[in-house]
Amino acid sequence: MRHLVLVSIVWGASFGLLKHALAGVDPDLVNALRMGMALLVFLPALLRSTPRLAADWEFVALGAVQFGLMYSLYNRSFALLQGHEVALATLLTPLYVSLLDDLLQRRFRWRFLAAAILSVGGAALCVGAGRIEGALTGLALLQLANLCFAVGQVWYRRAFRRHPGKGDFEAMAWAYVGGFAVVLAAALPKAGLVAELSATHWLTLAWLGIVASGACFFWWNRGARQVNAGVLAVMNDLKIPLGVAFSLLVFREAANWPRLLAGTSVIAAALWLASREGARTTAPSAFRTSAAA
Repeated sequence: MRHLVLVSIVWGASFGLLKHALAGVDPDLVNALRMGMALLVFLPALLRSTPRLAADWEFVALGAVQFGLMYSLYNRSFALLQGHEVALATLLTPLYVSLLDDLLQRRFRWRFLAAAILSVGGAALCVGAGRIEGALTGLALLQLANLCFAVGQVWYRRAFRRHPGKGDFEAMAWAYVGGFAVVLAAALPKAGLVAELSATHWLTLAWLGIVASGACFFWWNRGARQVNAGVLAVMNDLKIPLGVAFSLLVFREAANWPRLLAGTSVIAAALWLASREGARTTAPSAFRTSAAA
């Protein structure tokens, strides 16, 4: 679980960078550059890998969904929704993770679903949004983005059951190939805008591409294999109170500390519920930590 906590901290800090340091930069260009940098970090793993067509193509398809489609849909939703609406709507990701995992396992685990619902409530308390008032198109795009990210997490865990000899570095390298292909297609018509990027833009993109995308998606998907589905669902919302805290302390944005602490406490309670021994023992063996993880 330490991988998921570390990634949540990094992603919490990255919210402010996206808002302040990359204001005005075309989102498709941001997606392509950060995903391209992430791919470069893992390129050596591709060069050393032994071709396994079935496994390689599965992880390419996984990356196209979890990273490529997710980024494209997520960024387009901002043109149709206010910031608080986006924040509240993304809180549903834990529910998707929990329900998808139960659907694929052909069982219902109320503890995981209850923990996911509790974490959604805690994160909503952190952002202080009571309801969503936005374009239906924007909400549809954002929920599809949330679903893509949830599908990728559950898919990654299950893919290793089919390809036990595949390592995380190699698997994620192929996933970045799929994600980069999707975002590059959208960014190519805007390639000329690269000349307008400043040194600050490039430094921010390097952080987002190498650390927040490259290293963190790797750590997140690897961590997803080491916890049960309930914990994974809850951890999807931990970055929200962390993002508020970073915005207040580092970027000097306004935040409601009592609400933040209350919401974080609710998320912590959800994490406790999901990680109880009873939840771990009911999780299928395929979702426990493998020796190669």
